[in-house]
Amino acid sequence: MPRARLEPLQLLPRGLSTEEAARYVGVGQTKFQELIERGWMPRGKRIDGRVVFDRYALDLAFTDLPDDSGRSGNAIDRALSSAK
Repeated sequence: MPRARLEPLQLLPRGLSTEEAARYVGVGQTKFQELIERGWMPRGKRIDGRVVFDRYALDLAFTDLPDDSGRSGNAIDRALSSAK
């Protein structure tokens, strides 16, 4: 009996261009650059002449953004600060 051929998985790349990184976190490129300048998003990594943003670092930075009430988005940090 012939084996079914599995198609390769569609993987999200770990390194994202500025445009892709901005889209990934849900903002435009201008706002994304502003977030980098404020230190709210990570700076990219230079690979030859290209700047690439680490998707994992973006996830961590996004988690730490405050929610719409101004509280830290990081539940662990909130729990630790309330335990003091």
